[in-house]
Amino acid sequence: MDRWQYLIVLAACLVITAPLEFLGTGVYRWPRRLAYAVLPVALFFIAWDAVAIAADVWHYNPRYLTGWDVPGHIPIEEVAFFLVIPVCGLLTYTAVSRILAKVRSTRDVRR
Repeated sequence: MDRWQYLIVLAACLVITAPLEFLGTGVYRWPRRLAYAVLPVALFFIAWDAVAIAADVWHYNPRYLTGWDVPGHIPIEEVAFFLVIPVCGLLTYTAVSRILAKVRSTRDVRR
């Protein structure tokens, strides 16, 4: 079970933030915008990881990894991290922004 922990935590992040899709402006409803926001940064940090792993700057504890790697010996969990966490952040950001906008507009109407 230890080797699935990283992926389980990432899946839990997606499950917990999934309802925010309906509170915000719809992160998943704009796939091109989502890709523009997530992919350039993810690719940069995946390349960064590949360089750091090759230079033996850091490594990952195999006890908590499935053993599936992408080229550059980057664990699939690390690639998933660079995709999942930004998506969860965008879901949170859009939901909070929309809720705050509604609160502000309600406050303005009362004045």
